[in-house]
Amino acid sequence: MSRAFDVIVVGAGSVGAPAAWFLSRAGLSTAVFDGAASAGRGENRAAIGGIRATHSDRAKIAVCTESIEIFSTWEERTGDPIGWYRGGYTFVAYTEEIETLLRNLVEKQRDFGLDIDWVGPDRVRDLVPGIVEEGLRGGTWSPRDGSASPLMCATSFSRQAERAGARFFFREPIRAILVAKGRVRGVRTDRGVYHAPVVVNAAGAAAREVAALAGIDVPVVPDSHEAGVTEAVDRFFEPMVVDLRAGPGSKNFYFYQNAEDQVVFCITPDPPIPGTDHRSTSVFLPQVAKRMVGLLPRLVNLKIRRVWRGLYPMTPDGSPIVGWAGEVEGLFLAVGMCGQGFMLGPGLGALIARVLTGTETGKDREVLADLAPDRAFAEAEALK
Repeated sequence: MSRAFDVIVVGAGSVGAPAAWFLSRAGLSTAVFDGAASAGRGENRAAIGGIRATHSDRAKIAVCTESIEIFSTWEERTGDPIGWYRGGYTFVAYTEEIETLLRNLVEKQRDFGLDIDWVGPDRVRDLVPGIVEEGLRGGTWSPRDGSASPLMCATSFSRQAERAGARFFFREPIRAILVAKGRVRGVRTDRGVYHAPVVVNAAGAAAREVAALAGIDVPVVPDSHEAGVTEAVDRFFEPMVVDLRAGPGSKNFYFYQNAEDQVVFCITPDPPIPGTDHRSTSVFLPQVAKRMVGLLPRLVNLKIRRVWRGLYPMTPDGSPIVGWAGEVEGLFLAVGMCGQGFMLGPGLGALIARVLTGTETGKDREVLADLAPDRAFAEAEALK
């Protein structure tokens, strides 16, 4: 079988599904290929659902600000519920070092247009009733951040993309990216050849392997992170709470109460755990529970419903790789989301559509310059 499209997207996850919607709405015939049975069955379903524009990098702030606008208006626009909840984010400080870091970042973040403030201990206690007061120096507060359901979003984005004309080919992983005379010509699967002048690599944790099908290498290396969710209880705090303090075996941890009133939580392992192992461990729950209860003792009696493990496709500097692959004309990279693909996805989808239709803005060009595949990877994102 041989068919032709304007653009082929590889991956129907956090980036690929919204990209398909934006591309189709822009009038481009779009095909999406994924080896799974439906949208969002890769690392999207392992995401915990946090959505923030609270970054230290102007490109990620810009992309996630657009994402938040899309998430927050999605149900009104489409009629599809996605579990959106605007609870905000607070990064708390218990040490002078972290306070200095966060205060300095606030000024930079405001310069990039972020709605964020440094607040004192009293305001943090109001936001997170029962938080440990001893040593609390304050924190940042970004009220426009929020959360949504990754699975509901993937389902809705893919369904709306199909309604806009996109074709999804599930259980059909690509086996080759066809390149002739340095230019993309399409893809080959076990079922046939599909032609397109543009291929978008949005393959998440498999991004490096997909790029290799076109003969190029991208510095994306997955590592494993674990997360969990509790039973639902009456709402007792609003924001995502992020504690940047290191602990035994962990760099930081964070948790929030979602739209269904469950507490969802995650930890950043230190040292990182490279690889693609999705098996849960016996280490995670005792480790994260001790840290969470130590910060917010009211959590102590909550029952854990389940834990799981997902992959963060990491880049050397903690920021995504977005833009045209210089070695192969027509290959567009949207890879290396560093565990933030869910929050970046809609904004990147909109950006990709503007680039492919030649309608990108000056701000888009700044974002693309910051996230360019050929950048130096010199300065790490402070809140990665």
